[in-house]
Amino acid sequence: MMAWRRLLPSPLLRWRRIDRRPMTTPTKPPASVLHPSRDSYIASPSPIEAELRSIFAEDEPLVIFDIGSCEGEDAIRYARLFPKARVFALEPLPANLEILRANVARYTPDGGITVLDVAASDRSGNATFHVSSGQPDDRPPAPDWDYGNKSSSLLAPERHREIFPWITFDREITVTTTRVDELCERLGIEAIDFIHLDVQGAELAVLAGAGRILETVRAIWTEVEAIPLYRDQPMKADVEAFMTARGFAIMKDTVGSVSGDQLYVRRLAGSHP
Repeated sequence: MMAWRRLLPSPLLRWRRIDRRPMTTPTKPPASVLHPSRDSYIASPSPIEAELRSIFAEDEPLVIFDIGSCEGEDAIRYARLFPKARVFALEPLPANLEILRANVARYTPDGGITVLDVAASDRSGNATFHVSSGQPDDRPPAPDWDYGNKSSSLLAPERHREIFPWITFDREITVTTTRVDELCERLGIEAIDFIHLDVQGAELAVLAGAGRILETVRAIWTEVEAIPLYRDQPMKADVEAFMTARGFAIMKDTVGSVSGDQLYVRRLAGSHP
């Protein structure tokens, strides 16, 4: 979480313009950034809300995977945006899970979100998870917003400490991992419509672990790095090559000099990268 209608054939078939504007922080951030709150974040529009509305109909019974859900704010946004969707929030960190479950119960009391205590990867089993923490010096502590818990990863940090010195990785735990295709088989899911992917450098491992189920996915919003914040992580060019080879095109690109996000949508048959 670093750092956010019917399927229309013509935009998916031929994209002439890609939104490649990096998300930048103003010189003087607004009060909502300096003093974030969970309520204000959930109430604010997703950075890809317009794009999602152009791809999916509001009343579609979508299957949405929020992988690396952290405290669940984005899962809640998607459940509200698409009220008939089934949203699956995957998160392995116990402290986050406790908050995630409480948030789901508070903000989506009618259901729609299933919380899964697991880390997605390219293999099922157990793995070391590097737990992040910290508080930026230029931001006051917020009662319901943890700045430091959003960088935990299956990968060890590399340049992360250099770029974000206020974030530390002082603890390692063992977490359960699963391939997405095996998880879908256990849950009886035959297709995923949309994936929100925020796994701090492990993006291609997660997508590789989706196997054939990746062929059913219509859109993916994923974090992408321009420099190696984590050891052995894929870079922007690696992600783009992987996604292009599997039939996706970039609809939105906010990657700057360090990191950002990219929205991929599946190309229609006969279209070109």
